[in-house]
Amino acid sequence: MWYHKPVINEELLQSLPNLKIVASSGVGIDHLDLHLLSSYGVKVANTPFAVSTDTADFGMALMLASSRRLVEGYQMAVSPNTEYFPADWLGAEVSGATLGIVGMGTIGYKVAQRARAFEMKILYHNRNRRKKEEESAVGAVYCKKIDDLLQQSDFVLLSVTLTPQTHKLIGKRELELMKPTATLINISRGLVVDQDALVEALQKKVIKAAALDVTYPEPLPRDHPLLKLKNIIITPHIGSATKKTRRVMMEDMTESIQAGLTGLPIPNEVL
Repeated sequence: MWYHKPVINEELLQSLPNLKIVASSGVGIDHLDLHLLSSYGVKVANTPFAVSTDTADFGMALMLASSRRLVEGYQMAVSPNTEYFPADWLGAEVSGATLGIVGMGTIGYKVAQRARAFEMKILYHNRNRRKKEEESAVGAVYCKKIDDLLQQSDFVLLSVTLTPQTHKLIGKRELELMKPTATLINISRGLVVDQDALVEALQKKVIKAAALDVTYPEPLPRDHPLLKLKNIIITPHIGSATKKTRRVMMEDMTESIQAGLTGLPIPNEVL
């Protein structure tokens, strides 16, 4: 499966009585009905580790681009109407700022490792607290309540799996808890954020900005209000889109398929 295609539904499963395994690219499995697949005796594999490094890099890229107003700066520099560069055109500091990571899995932890090099104060909220030595290695402080993280962070980065519990995890209430100078960064799934609430928050300057690699749907309708805002960066779900990583993803999927067909342990099986 690539980009959630083909759609794995009961009609397809009934038409493929010999199906043994479904290998899906990427880490997210929100598009798969695991109970349905299991009822047909079909195993599932994904590629969680292949995407983590590049996605973490991209999370940092979005944070830097948004804070330093990179897209606006480019537009100003190349515009035929630009006659001078205003001296009061300023961005926000990343080094020394507070980063709140919601979802400290493999990707979230790699973001923390990168943020450490920027001397950022790192807060994180997760279902399960990391080991103390892992926290110490990146200087991360655990927030049992997401509200505490939202209130303190200059940048809030979302790196969670989409589940019923994380569906619209960030809504109107959560956005209003954030600092008016804060930026929301989403590298997980679009449905983790209530987009209507985000539009309102950006329009009313409840938060300063947002940087999204994911939306719902993808792509957004061309008349969507998010596309009309200046205090947002939107990219086309390219967190893992490097040549090397896409090749490794394909190799991981092939390895899982071969194992599934021969009855061997599946390297990246989703249990």
